[in-house]
Order: sequence, then C-alpha cells, then structure tokens
Amino acid sequence: MRLQIHAVKFTADQSLLDFIQAKLNKLDTFHDRIIGAEVFLRLDGADSQKIKEKIVEVRLTIPGKELFVKEHDKSFESATDRVLDVLKDKLVRCKQKRNDISSPAIAQAKSQINEEEEVFEADEL
Repeated sequence: MRLQIHAVKFTADQSLLDFIQAKLNKLDTFHDRIIGAEVFLRLDGADSQKIKEKIVEVRLTIPGKELFVKEHDKSFESATDRVLDVLKDKLVRCKQKRNDISSPAIAQAKSQINEEEEVFEADEL
C-alpha cells in the first residue's frame, strides 16, 4: 500500500509518523486490495494560541471506491485509533458486498444467464 502523510501547518515527529504507518499497514488484513492511503494531520485552533483538538483525516483508495474518514480527539494517536475502527468496519462491509453471492444484482445476472442458456438450447433442437 502506498501511504502519504501530510502534517498541515506543523511538523510531525517521526514517532507519530511511524505509529500511523504501523496502524494503517494492519488494514491489509481486512481488505486485500488496498491501493493507497493519504493521511492529513491538522491542529484545530492552530490560528489562536490554544490548540483545542487534533484532527486525523484518512482517504483510503480501493479498486472502484474511495473511503474517507475524519476524526478528532485530544491526541493524534487516539484519533488515529478511532479512524482505524471506522475504516475497519467500512472495509469489511465493502468486501462483503463484493463477495456477497446473494446480492440482488448478482441473482438477477445469474437468472439472465440461465434464461439465455435455455433459449440457446431450444434453438439448437
């Protein structure tokens, strides 16, 4: 997975970047076709002297879809954990939709294929 981390209007230390990298690499266990991720780290209230909260935004790219999650908390680490919980749920849902044999669209496609095969067999006789 290709990962880009952007710290907006501040410099993030290497331990934070390594923490985020390690956490996002674990997402491969929930979806095997993740293309890349883009992480934005922001400080809420950075214009004033007092920083209120820290914001983590993640844009995750998988084939045919782009997932976006934004969370805020008192630290980047806890916000990252909250983002990962939401992303895990979204990835599992996307993978289930992709693999769901009983979905209405797949059932309709299968019935159309069966009808075409029956028509083809009748023409051969």
